[in-house]
Amino acid sequence: MSGLLLIAHAPLASALKAVAEHTFPNCAPQLTVLDVTPEMSVEAVEREARALLAAAGHAEFLVLTDVFGATPCNAAQRLLDDAGHVRVIAGVNVPMLWRSLCYAAEPVAQLVQRASDGGARGIVLGGAPELASPTIPCSPTT
Repeated sequence: MSGLLLIAHAPLASALKAVAEHTFPNCAPQLTVLDVTPEMSVEAVEREARALLAAAGHAEFLVLTDVFGATPCNAAQRLLDDAGHVRVIAGVNVPMLWRSLCYAAEPVAQLVQRASDGGARGIVLGGAPELASPTIPCSPTT
């Protein structure tokens, strides 16, 4: 089973964990979160993230971050290893998180694909039916 670590600007990581606990209470305990506060340096975030990974004890991890190029993502990229045991996806959203929780039993390489697919398919433009996914109904009234 892959471990899941969510690193995001405070309080987003904790808020997304609350969403996970609400929707998938049996899966949410496998999610570890790190809220990054304004005074935290990339080095401090990396140290704390490494401690969280070590404490979780999984062989593989998917690390989700909020924004590419920001401190949470920059720290997460420092966690990458040559063996591919740690993977990082920036741009976390709720569908990506839910997909990650539901498929965490898969190897991290497959989990990355599932998570990124879930995140992309979860983006639907309301009021623009020509751009909406044909598999997800979209109505401005729902």
